[in-house]
Amino acid sequence: MKLMVLILNKTDALDNLLEGMSAAGLGGATIIESSGLATTLSRLDSSFISSSIRAILSGSEEDNRTILSVIRNDQLDIARKVIYNTVGDLSSPNTGILFTVPIDFVEGTRKNRRRFEDMLPQEQQEEQPQTAKPPVEEAPQKQKKRRFFGKRGKEKEDEQES
Repeated sequence: MKLMVLILNKTDALDNLLEGMSAAGLGGATIIESSGLATTLSRLDSSFISSSIRAILSGSEEDNRTILSVIRNDQLDIARKVIYNTVGDLSSPNTGILFTVPIDFVEGTRKNRRRFEDMLPQEQQEEQPQTAKPPVEEAPQKQKKRRFFGKRGKEKEDEQES
């Protein structure tokens, strides 16, 4: 499994990109509004960024979208084709950045919503302790009649019977 991250600068292609990804079977993505460091700094009235950098960045102050998607290893080529067909060559300026990060654990995705026991090999399932069954409630038993001895005991027995 991989986490595919696409930082899309060409936001006008977002709708077509998402439709293409869905049609190619790459369902499930999170889209986050984002902006780069240089763009954010250019918006600030800060002395940290020079006027020459502001001039270079002027006109490209649009925010971008970061698309996160968990994909299978064999889906990366399909995803790249969809991205290149809708967005264009990512080596072009102001297009986007694509990278993946390996994932060693995933839980909660549609395809992985199986019970934990179903994912274990058979021999490990047999080793797993069975969950304890809830105790069966027994029918309430009648209280035993206490026996008292002596003169006072006879009086107490009479009290219990009444």
